[in-house]
Amino acid sequence: MSIIELDREYIVPTYARFPICLVEGKGSRVKDSEGKEYVDLGTGIAVNGFGIADEEWMEAITAQLGKIQHTSNLYYSEPCAKLAEMMCKKTGMKKVFFSNSGAEANECAIKVARKYGELKKGSQYTTIITQKDSFHGRTLTTLAATGQDVFHKDFLPLTDGFVHAEANNMEDVRRLANENPCCAVMFEVVQGEGGVRPLTQEFLTELEAFAHENDLLLIADEVQTGNGRTGKLYGYMNFGITPDVVSTAKGLGGGLPIGATMLGEKVEDVLGAGMHGSTFGGNPVACAGALSILARLDEAMLEGVKERSDYIFSELSNAKGVVGVSGLGLMIGIECEKPAGEVIDRCRERGVLVIKAKNKVRLLPALNIPMDDLRYAINILKEVCAE
Repeated sequence: MSIIELDREYIVPTYARFPICLVEGKGSRVKDSEGKEYVDLGTGIAVNGFGIADEEWMEAITAQLGKIQHTSNLYYSEPCAKLAEMMCKKTGMKKVFFSNSGAEANECAIKVARKYGELKKGSQYTTIITQKDSFHGRTLTTLAATGQDVFHKDFLPLTDGFVHAEANNMEDVRRLANENPCCAVMFEVVQGEGGVRPLTQEFLTELEAFAHENDLLLIADEVQTGNGRTGKLYGYMNFGITPDVVSTAKGLGGGLPIGATMLGEKVEDVLGAGMHGSTFGGNPVACAGALSILARLDEAMLEGVKERSDYIFSELSNAKGVVGVSGLGLMIGIECEKPAGEVIDRCRERGVLVIKAKNKVRLLPALNIPMDDLRYAINILKEVCAE
């Protein structure tokens, strides 16, 4: 049986996979099992931030594999402690809890918010305001936090305690805060799965002020927008705001599973011994890889993200067959005259891998994608849109 046949026979069919099997690659180029090469503008959905088989990352994880691949959280671990230190020093946050994924990072943020509400306001203050068209994960609780009914319908009833405001609408946030015993507001600065839609500066500034005035935690979901993706280390930094809690994952590990929940001064002591845990959270190999990634996300790298972003926006904004371009940094959505699925299929046929977000073609290239690869891929995309 082929790999595709094996997958169809033995794997739960929850993914609408493209009809190719990727087997190897280097940088922003990948090959399938038939030997065909592609320029990858998806990076495992914003995970492989430095591309495929990055040399420094491989050296870091290989060195750690030769020491110890896992130790439970009953013991201390050097890569885990050093990664937490680096994350706090780069952000000004105070403490970090490590997990395995974005959904888990958001679960931790939700638990912190509920515990904070209980301690500061009373046990009934458990409601969290999120945004319509948001996406926060696939667990029952993070699905409840997600502001999209399409993700809810198959798994009702979901966890109570979430209400959804219209994105960029402070009046709706105020209304929900008045009607519910709230402990926090949670947001993505760019709604990735919601159509690559950035929140506005005005809204985020007002949201921060409202949260402070009403003693609500401000939670930034940086699972997809974090780790250099938007041209800043974390997306909220583009807007001059300071969250109390920041969740992240995806690009942090460079390809290995890791999630992190960063806690600011207001909540650094909310969780104590035995109140939360994760068997694989803070895994030494994943943390070693993340240290390699985070150490290289310096100003020069972030400036390169902005330059690549500017190039894509300038090339596509007025291109034939393109209705509009949205996003921030290298998290970009393209609304085309053609259906997004058709554009994605035609690009794949011509050797360029792009993905989808609602009705848009979504681009999430490596942060350091070579400009020659980027120009080639964007030209193919323009030609497909114009056909």
